[in-house]
Amino acid sequence: MKYGIIGAGAMGYRYGVMLQENAGVDVDFIDTWEPNVEKVREQGGVSVARDHENRQIVPINIYYPEEYDGHPDVWIIFKKQMQLADELKRDAKAGIFHEDQYVFSAMNGMGHFEKIAQYFPNDQIICGTAMIATRLDEPANVDFMGAVNSEVMHMAPYNNQEPDETMTNVFNDFKAAKLGPVWAKEWKGMCMSKVVFNAVCNTLCTMFEIQMGQFIAYDGVKKMARQLFDEAFDACERAGIYLIETRQQETDSVIEVSKAYKYHYPSMYQDFSKGRPTEVDYINGYIAKLGRENDYICKTHEFVVQEVHLAETMRQFHQQ
Repeated sequence: MKYGIIGAGAMGYRYGVMLQENAGVDVDFIDTWEPNVEKVREQGGVSVARDHENRQIVPINIYYPEEYDGHPDVWIIFKKQMQLADELKRDAKAGIFHEDQYVFSAMNGMGHFEKIAQYFPNDQIICGTAMIATRLDEPANVDFMGAVNSEVMHMAPYNNQEPDETMTNVFNDFKAAKLGPVWAKEWKGMCMSKVVFNAVCNTLCTMFEIQMGQFIAYDGVKKMARQLFDEAFDACERAGIYLIETRQQETDSVIEVSKAYKYHYPSMYQDFSKGRPTEVDYINGYIAKLGRENDYICKTHEFVVQEVHLAETMRQFHQQ
């Protein structure tokens, strides 16, 4: 099968390069960030390292949407939540979407599948989550965090039916790429399991500008995590959404994953540190919104959202 990556950022590069190099499939990259595209073309590929070691140039094919005339079987989308609507509109205008194509996404936060469903049939959408840490330090320069074979991801059909032949082929390609795919029974519980994890690790590491390994050096992390998880689980259960992990499993995973990626700065911090807007509204903010829609107030999540936005606002004073 042939794949097209929409969004040649940290995770887009991770999936595309691993599919290309490990599974031996054809991959094209579509991106709209000019410094990124031009740097790839200048250096003959993307510069890839794993945990800061063995950096090498991996040749790839990269295009702007308007110049692309390929026809992948499956699109893989990794964009920031706040950029997705404009990206999809531009791609559709460029004519790169076709009726027979499937689409997979494992973006952070919630709200993206509803946007994707405006361009693709529900039965051709594969929902995903990825417990895979990656850094994009500069254009066309990516660092795969974590040991080889540590990758874990989940996937489920958007229509909650059994996976069809194409979806099974995608799963098998992901497995060959060593991305660690696991089928989930239902997409909302699967995705919310990742959202509530990010609502702890991504958000708190960003607020204190620390790596995940530094985060768990504090003895009170489990109590902080459990408070946020309890609110999130309560909101989800009131909405009829049941996560694929228990509250205790989510709490334990904060320690386990932070140990595995101890030198990693979460993606929210990477955005914050570069002066970009964060996705906190699509993570903690989504949990808070879900709660209010179901007569439950997630006080801690609502407070955390405001704290992150306060920190974003304060950047203007640090630059003076």
